[in-house]
Amino acid sequence: MIKAVVFDFDGLIIDTESVWYESYKEVFEIYQIEFHWELFVRCVGTDDSVLNQYIDEKVAGLQVTRDDIKRQARELHKVKMKAIPMREGVRDYLNDAKSLGLKIGLASSSTREWVEFFLKKLQIDDYFEVISTGDQVEKVKPDPTLYLRTLEHLEVSAHESVAFEDSSNGAKAATRAGLKCVIVPNELTQFLTFEKYDLRLSSMDEMSLEQVIQRLN
Repeated sequence: MIKAVVFDFDGLIIDTESVWYESYKEVFEIYQIEFHWELFVRCVGTDDSVLNQYIDEKVAGLQVTRDDIKRQARELHKVKMKAIPMREGVRDYLNDAKSLGLKIGLASSSTREWVEFFLKKLQIDDYFEVISTGDQVEKVKPDPTLYLRTLEHLEVSAHESVAFEDSSNGAKAATRAGLKCVIVPNELTQFLTFEKYDLRLSSMDEMSLEQVIQRLN
């Protein structure tokens, strides 16, 4: 029986990830550096190690540093995000979870400051009983620690919980922690290969939370 739902943040609640890709791509174009989708999606749902290495390789010998590239991308991302709404069905799922008496958690590889900024902006921060972020653990997704931490604080077991994820790294983390996993890919991650999951939705508008839980049970 499902007692808790745990949401990812970036790309699932609001599509920050597609905007990050667009922002980096535009900045790289200024310096005539190619930036492919295949490389960026390796960073989705986890840390920036792959991205940082790529930037360092490409700016070697140029009059620009990794910090310059990331600062410019960050500034562009901030502007672009002003026009990006919450993904379809998210608020309905949060309201349904409350109505069904489910515990609600969030597990994100991003920092708490980043996550809380958007949650408050979207006015949904009060829904979450537990928020676990990348700056609270030693290893981020696809490592299962973020999910295990969230379950511990929600005081529920993995088999009583379902995770909602948009990335393959996130899905790996959820399933490795023992949760059921529903993937809801976004524009950027829809073409990724997902190794293991219990249900796939194009958006949360496709099926109500109660229907999802009935299917999983």
